[in-house]
Amino acid sequence: MATAGKVIKCKAAVAWEPNKPVVIEEIEVAPPQENEVRIKIVATSVCHSDLYHLLESMHKDGFPTVLGHEAAGIVESVGPGVTEFQPGDKVIPIFLCQCKECRFCKSPKTNQCELAWTRIRQEIMAAVESRFTCKGKRILQFMGTSTFSEYTVINQIAVAKIDPAAPLDKVCLLGCGICTGYGAAVNTAKVEPGSTCAVFGLGAVGLAAVMGCKTAGAKRIIAVDINPEKAEKAKVFGATDFVNPKDHSKPIEQVLAEMTDGGVDYAIECVGNVGVMQSALESCMQAWGVSVIVGWTALHDISFKPVQLICGRTWKGSLFGGFKSKDGVSDMVTAYMDKKVKLDEFITHNMTLDQVNDAIDLMKQCKCIRAVMSVSSP
Repeated sequence: MATAGKVIKCKAAVAWEPNKPVVIEEIEVAPPQENEVRIKIVATSVCHSDLYHLLESMHKDGFPTVLGHEAAGIVESVGPGVTEFQPGDKVIPIFLCQCKECRFCKSPKTNQCELAWTRIRQEIMAAVESRFTCKGKRILQFMGTSTFSEYTVINQIAVAKIDPAAPLDKVCLLGCGICTGYGAAVNTAKVEPGSTCAVFGLGAVGLAAVMGCKTAGAKRIIAVDINPEKAEKAKVFGATDFVNPKDHSKPIEQVLAEMTDGGVDYAIECVGNVGVMQSALESCMQAWGVSVIVGWTALHDISFKPVQLICGRTWKGSLFGGFKSKDGVSDMVTAYMDKKVKLDEFITHNMTLDQVNDAIDLMKQCKCIRAVMSVSSP
């Protein structure tokens, strides 16, 4: 392409400081360096992790930054050493890399990659390196992706090549939330056929967990949320019951225990609230229940009595649904194309990048499941 090897000036939503609206700016995107890919972002969506960084953790060293990590696009150019991708490929950027060479990538026990721990500074949720500048200042790349931009540059180990027929404005959701929830059920919890499950929190991640429980063959799936408007949406993805904790005087774990003769087999927490994590654990059957923490937070500690685990419960964490990132995303795109997983049903709003602050507000006010923003024409 004519832009290969050159700095590209393009539009991006820059978060100059925490807890303030992002600003549409013209930024400079440098050419890809060794093992890097420059991607034209076609569609991106707002995930709660974007809000967590902007409005909750607000780490002062994590700004200015370009948010966004759930997206799909087309390769514009590649740097030296890149053999897996070529211009024109349809791809999904991923915040979790997969080098396929380290001991973690080679192990079936984890979806982590050792390089992820050196590429991304977790405390500021940004890549060590950045190819962005704006008004003479270096702009951080959120989670190494920064998809609220017309172009971005990402290491090839954090990019998944996908089916060229895939609609980018739909499969962009697989860059984070849907894989995270769905995989928490099928990969991390390993939900078994005929089991009883509870899913706490019915945002996109929670609804994807409901879908995963259904795919795994769960007999009963109890969706838990304080927003009664989520009940019908949960049924679309396979929930058999809906419980609003506000409708009960007893703690939610007691309500679920009474509904299920002692507790659920699997409880999946998709809120990022330590109190809900505790409730999810205690809602499990004491003798064998499995509870999975999916919601992201680093703001609070959690405490519990050892007896909660001694009798046989298991408490697990799940990052990106346990998927080996590059392989898992490609497989999930194929599953969508084969109509084995839902994506369209998660999308409640279609917007443009210029409306990014509106999309953030919708997520903040819990008025959307996923708002997909058109960034560039394919």
